[in-house]
Amino acid sequence: MTNAERFAIVTPYYRETREMLERCIDSVKGQSIAADHFVVSDGHPQDWLDGVGIRHFRLDIAHKDYGNTPRGIGAMLAVSEGYDAIGFLDADNWYERDHVEQCCAAANTILGPPADLVAAKRRFVLADGTVTNLVDEPNHIDTNCYWLLAGAFHLIHHWLTMAPQLSPLGDRVFYRVANENGLVMRHTKSVTVNYLGNHQPIYHAVGRVAPPDAKPAIIRRPIFDLILGLDQRQQQLLNKRCGFDVVAWAGSSIGATLQRSRNSLCHCGSGRKYKHCHGTWGDSLVQETAARGAAREASASRERPSGRSDAARWLSTELGALPSVE
Repeated sequence: MTNAERFAIVTPYYRETREMLERCIDSVKGQSIAADHFVVSDGHPQDWLDGVGIRHFRLDIAHKDYGNTPRGIGAMLAVSEGYDAIGFLDADNWYERDHVEQCCAAANTILGPPADLVAAKRRFVLADGTVTNLVDEPNHIDTNCYWLLAGAFHLIHHWLTMAPQLSPLGDRVFYRVANENGLVMRHTKSVTVNYLGNHQPIYHAVGRVAPPDAKPAIIRRPIFDLILGLDQRQQQLLNKRCGFDVVAWAGSSIGATLQRSRNSLCHCGSGRKYKHCHGTWGDSLVQETAARGAAREASASRERPSGRSDAARWLSTELGALPSVE
């Protein structure tokens, strides 16, 4: 790292409370290595943000894509303005003081080829402040843990161009894009991201009753089923927008999940059975969510259209109603 390097943190926000936004903003201001904070409204801008020492950008409408549009726009602005690295931080989460410092240290290690991105580590914190012992699943980087360097900048546009039906899985899509492009990834040494785990599956995984406002799990199976049901041209366009073979990913994901035994040890190395670990909170194809997906499909009031443009429009409409987890 040189004294001339500049870092940007991009935060999309929707209707989060002022208290929540202040916690997020304060955690960026308190970094041991300074970073500029790009805060982008996804509709519903809050005027008080204009006077708190951040870059406040206003989008006039909400895009309903889990923050992908404001996140992508903020990141592309940072690239255009010559920043050297870009991190993402959702409005309900917050950093430890050394987040930027650890990301820089991981990026600047002399071992191996230059890094294209760094993956930070996160802890799961319940709404009441309880810190859980949950660990992330392997081969996954949460949105809030990405630290993008110049070697990854050419892929940032995929946050904007990925098809809306895949927006609930945006960080997983970007992870696939990064791997398909052979990006060199490094990892931080310790936890620097605090992730607000106000989600029903996380409460279930730690044996707690979820509060009424906890978000339900994302149901992946309907997303993958609908992708596989598109005609060949729509599948080709979907692959181009996302930057990799989404259709193959959908097919392999369904097959791998159906073959997994819920009584086998979890893949994360916790020593717990899959059904009591990531099978409860991290995998959206568990029995409960699959049943909800089947019930929704059974109660659909119309059949899947056969026309190309109608099928794409139906796909977007159906998936727009999926529950939120971000």
